[in-house]
Amino acid sequence: MGPTIFDINSFSIYGKPPSLKLNFIGIKIVTFFLAILIMLTGCFDNGGKSHKNKPEISEKTISEVIAQLKRAHPNCPPERIERGVNHTASIWWAADGTDKDFADFSNKYFVSDENQLKILFNKANKHIETLYGHFNWMTLKLQEPVHLKFGEILPIDEMFSGFNPGAHLQDDLYKNKIAFVIALNFPFYSLHEKNELGKAWSREEWAYARLGDFFTSRIPAELNQHYAKISSGADLYISQYNIYAGKLLTEEGKSLFRDDMVLLSHWNLRDELKANYPLGEQGLEKQQMIYQVMKRIIDQSIPLSVINNPKQNWAPYSNSITENNQPVEYFPEPNTRYLQIIKNFRALKAMDEYSPLNTYIRRNFEGNMEISQPDVENLFVKFLESETLKEVGQLISNRLGRPLEPFDIWYDGFKARSNINEDVLSQKTRNLYPDASGFKKDMPNILLKLGFSKTRANEICDKISVDPARGSGHAWGAAMVGMQSHLRTRIPDNGMDYKGYNIAIHELGHNVEQTISMYNVDYYALTGVPNTAFTEALAFIFQKRDLELLGIQDNNPQYQAFRTLDLIWSTYEIMGVSLLDMRVWKWLYENPDANESQLKDKVIEIATDIWNNYYAPVYGTKDQPILAIYSHMVSYPLYLSAYAYGNIIEFQLEEYLSQKSFASEIDRIYQLGRLTPNHWMQKAVGADIDIEPLLKAANLAITQVNK
Repeated sequence: MGPTIFDINSFSIYGKPPSLKLNFIGIKIVTFFLAILIMLTGCFDNGGKSHKNKPEISEKTISEVIAQLKRAHPNCPPERIERGVNHTASIWWAADGTDKDFADFSNKYFVSDENQLKILFNKANKHIETLYGHFNWMTLKLQEPVHLKFGEILPIDEMFSGFNPGAHLQDDLYKNKIAFVIALNFPFYSLHEKNELGKAWSREEWAYARLGDFFTSRIPAELNQHYAKISSGADLYISQYNIYAGKLLTEEGKSLFRDDMVLLSHWNLRDELKANYPLGEQGLEKQQMIYQVMKRIIDQSIPLSVINNPKQNWAPYSNSITENNQPVEYFPEPNTRYLQIIKNFRALKAMDEYSPLNTYIRRNFEGNMEISQPDVENLFVKFLESETLKEVGQLISNRLGRPLEPFDIWYDGFKARSNINEDVLSQKTRNLYPDASGFKKDMPNILLKLGFSKTRANEICDKISVDPARGSGHAWGAAMVGMQSHLRTRIPDNGMDYKGYNIAIHELGHNVEQTISMYNVDYYALTGVPNTAFTEALAFIFQKRDLELLGIQDNNPQYQAFRTLDLIWSTYEIMGVSLLDMRVWKWLYENPDANESQLKDKVIEIATDIWNNYYAPVYGTKDQPILAIYSHMVSYPLYLSAYAYGNIIEFQLEEYLSQKSFASEIDRIYQLGRLTPNHWMQKAVGADIDIEPLLKAANLAITQVNK
């Protein structure tokens, strides 16, 4: 699921975001410190007084310093002097010194000689790895009690998991002027400039530019710390949102699910829904009940007492509960779901005035994804309006032998596993992987099956740990050489079931990316991938090979056509959810004082509008709120678009890899590091990121399947 340096999953493709190595910004899994530190932000502390992000150095002083440096360094490119001085002045505040202090500092620390500049870069690069790497490790360890399946979570665990050990790091780097030395000599380039100038940059020039991304604006440490606490609370809320499926009852009092089945919302609810497609009418009844549960969660009419509670039976249609065969009075969940979103919004909005990217929306898209939000939304709308989706929808309806239902956004029938009883698969995976150590031991064999040499497979897997997760699972990347990446997946006491295995293969894809892009990239400043979509793409590619890794082959001549249809249908699902996520955040910025009740109503309204505009024409059913069920919206703000982009990238990578050596190309491609998205894709597969190849392939697949 997934920050690059740090960065902050699921039976199907979309699960909890990884704690990948993102784009110096990021998200999940709640690598709070990383997600903020690298969010093109910084911090400061001035005796409790905060300053808005505005220059404190006069234009006269800036001009004089530039002129002085040009005279002192006549052989240095004037543009580098101008860019360095202007950028440093933009983040120099009164607390940092007077205009004279600024001038003296600039004259003393500007490095014109290219050899000396390279030495400065190498030293700064190494020291930043040391700092960020160890803070990433501390964050990982502090959150283990809430992330891993070890013992009871105590209040002290929650407190430590919400503590950000690196909240004051950039504050200190500004105070001792290290940040200004880097800003002066490795200035920041805008996204537009990177896209244009980067075409001619060497690897070293790209690394210099990425080092400049570390210090672009300054956010008070207390705001970083506050967000860490809020984010941790939201993650804990979601990680314990279990529904005891064995306690769900029909109106006739019948239980449809195994008594011991526990489903985490929304991931496992969706996964169980997927698993029931092969069961015909019996499966349909289960799916309809799960959707009723989802709607209760969305509108918060779910009884508070049935969440994470194995003692009460719940009939979700009538919304009645019993305990020991006696009716029980209950209270609905008090809009807690939407309160978490509001808390995240307010914590992130508080940072706006300290960043040139002056909304979290801009920081997430222009800063993190390095694609503008309007461009992302326009691309998604273009896809959602495609007539091809109606043809795919009709094909699915024909295969099901019934009209589409809203939950068929998760139709799983194009996959080979859709015709295999999941219990059979789970028995196989439990035998193979009774615990985390079993999966860890087998990882080199998995990579061997994917074409990696024995030496390379062992080299990669030696840098990955496997842990049992409380939630659905995630991947947490290393942030320095010598640190391991961590693969987390849910492992019941009786062994890893198929859902857990499927997630584990997804997370292994993340871990392989994290390892290659950490240990095999030439400059630390370039470690990682352009954004989370690129690590999601590799996770998807691994995940879709899960059955063949179990020795189950699909000899269907239409195999590739079905894989394309599966990808376009899952892209259809996630693009609508991503559109909801973006539009909800835009509404929040327009209504910053909204309470949780107002937000709930608006989320349902927007979800319904998106459904009616882009899904009702395919499904034939209007006014459905299903897109609002995603847990990502609650605890991983604006992460969902990375999945949708990941699907596009996945398709282009798969198309390219089909004619190449899988393992060697994966090794080459993920050593490209953190270029901007299109530069990365051009060097990876020789083409820009584009939705048209997927749509074209889908049309061909429909023709092949309908023959």
